[in-house]
Amino acid sequence: MTKGDKCLIITIIIISLFSLWHVKKEATSYNEKYIEIQVDGKEYKKITFGPEVIGKKIPINTEFGYNLVEIGDGKVRVVEADCPDQLDVKQGYIEKPGEVIVCLPNKLVIEIKGKTDSKDKDIDYISH
Repeated sequence: MTKGDKCLIITIIIISLFSLWHVKKEATSYNEKYIEIQVDGKEYKKITFGPEVIGKKIPINTEFGYNLVEIGDGKVRVVEADCPDQLDVKQGYIEKPGEVIVCLPNKLVIEIKGKTDSKDKDIDYISH
């Protein structure tokens, strides 16, 4: 292996790492995050993060069960639940778009989603 081959390999590695970093940065940049709460597959509530909702606790009392959701600074968690396993309570805070808390006995799904201004955002982080 010559000196030129080594330089070419190092250059290709550097370009590949920069490309991966750029795709990840573009695919995960959001202007606004919000919480979507679903019960039994139907939208129950949509909450946009902001200073007015920090520390707010939202009781979700449905025919399937009871959950108490707490909103922090850009994050959300389930504080109380009447389900037997308490896995949703033990999960703790979620804060990144795409993260989900699920309570199967109570048919509750809490997901953080992100909005962008760009309608033509064509980079799909999952595919790259």
